[in-house]
Amino acid sequence: MSTQSPDIIDLLAAIEPGSFLDRIRNQRPETRINAQKSYLALFEPVNETDVTRAERLVLAAFVAGLHQAAGATEFYVAGLSEASGGASLAAAVRTELIKAVTEGPYGHYPTGPLSVEDRPGPVYSVSDFGRAVFGAKLSAALEHAHLLVFRPREASPDALQKLLNAGWTTTAIVTLSQLVAFLSFQIRVVAALSALGTAVQARAPRAAAE
Repeated sequence: MSTQSPDIIDLLAAIEPGSFLDRIRNQRPETRINAQKSYLALFEPVNETDVTRAERLVLAAFVAGLHQAAGATEFYVAGLSEASGGASLAAAVRTELIKAVTEGPYGHYPTGPLSVEDRPGPVYSVSDFGRAVFGAKLSAALEHAHLLVFRPREASPDALQKLLNAGWTTTAIVTLSQLVAFLSFQIRVVAALSALGTAVQARAPRAAAE
């Protein structure tokens, strides 16, 4: 684990060393270590040939925003803003989120028994303004991320082909998918830990009074 990068889940959940939540996480040390290793592999990669760090941060900020996870969104936006040319990208992410955030999941399954669970919903496309800032390649990645978050039942070879057509390599597509999956995991863990911490804090005064 990098000594220069704080544990990302501890940071986003505001977990202090020695706290109740810190002790809870220490009960699963391998889970804690591996979660941080996943973060470092995705956001501090040795090789950025297929997906640059700025592209990773754009996608992370966008996905966190789709999940309406304010703390994570601001964390990745801040990291993006520090990158070369990142300020315009960060502003464009915020603008895209205004129209991209919705409620899900929804979409259509392939024709068959699950079709009864089909649910209509919007198909997101990057705005003309966003496309001018992000370019066709990164715009395709954002549209695919939106599909994975809200319309996972419509994931298909055709959806992956759109990424290839936009210029992403097969290796890059795997990385993009891993980023979306990791963000979903990270955000849910942080939300659960934060809720647990709030519950413990609310109970403490009552326990002291009993």
